Amino acid sequence: MPLLTADRAASAAVRVQELTRTYDAGGQPVTALDGIDATFVRGTFTAVMGPSGSGKSTLLQTAAGLDRPTSGRVFVGDTEMTRLSEAALTRLRRTKIGFVFQMFNLIGALNVEENITLPLRLSGARPDRRWLAEVTHRVGVTNQLHRRPAELSGGQQQRVAIARALAIRPDVVFADEPTGALDSHTASAVLELLRSIVDDHGQTIIMVTHDPVAASYADRVVTLADGRIVADRNQREAEAVA
Repeated sequence: MPLLTADRAASAAVRVQELTRTYDAGGQPVTALDGIDATFVRGTFTAVMGPSGSGKSTLLQTAAGLDRPTSGRVFVGDTEMTRLSEAALTRLRRTKIGFVFQMFNLIGALNVEENITLPLRLSGARPDRRWLAEVTHRVGVTNQLHRRPAELSGGQQQRVAIARALAIRPDVVFADEPTGALDSHTASAVLELLRSIVDDHGQTIIMVTHDPVAASYADRVVTLADGRIVADRNQREAEAVA
């Protein structure tokens, strides 16, 4: 396992060490993750790519605490998630981790503002009105707060989902195919928004995507195959050399 320098470990938003996840498929073990080591530095945008079945979604789910690894360790900041009870893990997800999904996962009975503040209410925290005003302005939904999801376009719904993820001031945002349900023009706008959140506000984003155009917005592209990292490319360094 590669050793981290003290500076790099201290700046890590997420670390996974020797991460393994196996499933039982009809009595046959299937290895989705095969001993993965990776560090995701604060204030960076990482795209995770790979063919279907490569393990990219399983990596996101285990790194985000949505699924338990079979073995290995997952850290968010200095907290080892793999040692937490289910109750403590739920509390950590509600306070430290933001999620953006392909199908938005908004609640139709709630208006935009209520959807954005839902994670805060679930964790028992009071919304910081100044922060919420900044977030909704940043993602461009200030004028939509009293509308319901069904009244919004797909792009607007994804902006609401991004605002919801940011409302808790998370250490990291995990995005699972966030542009998969959008047309190319709307997808570009959402990706530009994610890029600006990293550049202007130092947010950490880890995004699973199958789309190389979407991945081009990231600082770094990690490629998986058969549950292992087969390529890890820092795009910003490559552009600087070019």
